[in-house]
Amino acid sequence: MLDWVADPQIWIGFFTLVALEIVLGIDNIIFISILAGKLPPEQRDRARVLGLGVALITRLLLLLGLSWVVRLTDPLFSVFGHDISGRDLILLLGGLFLLAKSVTEIGHSMDAPHGKDGKKAAAASFTSVILQIMVLDIVFSLDSVITAVGMVDELGVMVAAVVVAVLVMLFASGPISRFVDRHPSIKMLALAFLVLIGVVLVAEGLDQHIPKGYIYFAMAFSVIVELLNIRMRGRHAGQQAMEEETEEATPATADPAPKMK
Repeated sequence: MLDWVADPQIWIGFFTLVALEIVLGIDNIIFISILAGKLPPEQRDRARVLGLGVALITRLLLLLGLSWVVRLTDPLFSVFGHDISGRDLILLLGGLFLLAKSVTEIGHSMDAPHGKDGKKAAAASFTSVILQIMVLDIVFSLDSVITAVGMVDELGVMVAAVVVAVLVMLFASGPISRFVDRHPSIKMLALAFLVLIGVVLVAEGLDQHIPKGYIYFAMAFSVIVELLNIRMRGRHAGQQAMEEETEEATPATADPAPKMK
């Protein structure tokens, strides 16, 4: 019954699937981090944990309903000779929602509005953030589960890999969220990539496949360049501060008075 424990192929598939699930979850972490950053500081951790908890539950429910997930690829209707399946509809709607949300957040970031005060506004904001996270969790979870189904045959291995991946994402979401909050340029870069991911989802909903490897490579390269820029700006700011302190510490020398003849 437990022969799969000693099967190296099972373990290779498990660790490969965990790695893929984490990579596929990067966009989910970014989206949750940006939305949670709009909340008061005392609510952000709760929003991240709740958001990733919903993501885990959604993934597990989809895995348990594998027969339904498989049927999502069956055509429902045709538009101009193009077959539209349930998966296509979910990807289309999710991509459009992500596009609209990301563009809106970019506009808000450029305007830099201040949040409303008061418990009622905070509660409404928390509720809206969780609802938005839940909507996108369905889209990202569908992509994740379809990947799992295509890689591994054992349901137990799929469930274990998804649980481990979400736990890793849970521990990583806090540092990522705090880093994004501290650096507005990283936040803008993340929002730009969410726009790109929204375009990819819409394209896949229209049966136009775009290799995600290119997307993730571009994302990693851009983040590395921006990290170098942040480090360079930090060094320049430190040097400028030291120069200002040195100038303040050095007493001004007055010109000597001319000698009287």
